Amino acid sequence: MSEKNLQIVLARRPIGAAQETDFRLEEQPLPRIGEGQFLVRSHYLSLDPYMRGRMNDAKSYAKPVALGEVMVGGAVGEVVESRHSAFRAGDFVVGPFGWQLYAVSDGSGVHKIEDRRIPLPAYLGVVGMPGVTAYVGLLDIGQPKAGETVVVSAASGAVGGVVGQIARIKGCRAVGIAGGREKCRYVVEELGFDACLDYKAGDLYENLKNATPQGIDVYFENVGGEIFDTVLRRVNPFARVPLCGLISQYNVSEPYGLKNVSSLLVNRVKLQGFIVSDHLARWPAALKDLAQWVVDGRIRYRETVAEGLANAPAAFIGMLNGRNFGKQLVKLI
Repeated sequence: MSEKNLQIVLARRPIGAAQETDFRLEEQPLPRIGEGQFLVRSHYLSLDPYMRGRMNDAKSYAKPVALGEVMVGGAVGEVVESRHSAFRAGDFVVGPFGWQLYAVSDGSGVHKIEDRRIPLPAYLGVVGMPGVTAYVGLLDIGQPKAGETVVVSAASGAVGGVVGQIARIKGCRAVGIAGGREKCRYVVEELGFDACLDYKAGDLYENLKNATPQGIDVYFENVGGEIFDTVLRRVNPFARVPLCGLISQYNVSEPYGLKNVSSLLVNRVKLQGFIVSDHLARWPAALKDLAQWVVDGRIRYRETVAEGLANAPAAFIGMLNGRNFGKQLVKLI
């Protein structure tokens, strides 16, 4: 076992777009555990858009990361030492271990990995928080019915890709919006969406109109901004909009002002923001279904993996700029 722990801490708060200089790599002594605790050696770190908001000193659903504090984030790894009755050395676990090689835990928010048919990194993606986010947002808030049209932005991402595949499983038409021809080809050919629109190609409204001849019944929102405005022109009466993220707005100093907000009223649209940690009671059922769909080949996924903790800041910034395919991970071991 290494005698040192490497950590990425928040060095300064970003102004506008996040920069690599907003982070700092530090070396610390290996942490010691007390009674009721265990030590985890992380194998993979998850990078997710919500982390950008935690870098700001602003009111939100969770407290910001303090300056000099280890960046928050989920990771999957192995218990290497334990004084906790429910966890033993050799157990594989997933939990909020942060941007570091080693973490001490008392078991809060940690889940033991029992099903080894699924690769370890998938527990940070399709069979983890992003997958559950897609499941809860689409099924509980979007409530799709067979034959309806479901549109999802950031369709090649860790959440969006799962949303469209669940929509197909439920008998819906799935239309994705993504950036670039390669991503759109992946969404249709590998993930099985009915169509995918490249927002970078221009003419998004006309392309969306052609891809949704019956209008839009459910719009799963990950991006916000101009894309959201465009979609509002195509929603059907009583459409549902699970609001999961607004990644286009995370680095801007002036938020985009919606022009078609009246569509929400005219069409009596249900718009609901949600945070998946508010729905913990749904996680067991969601994880069970997601795992089975992956094993059965009904849900497919892709991962982008950076090597080494030191490369986490660059990978994180790349993800915010759409350079990843599917789930963004950092391999730590």
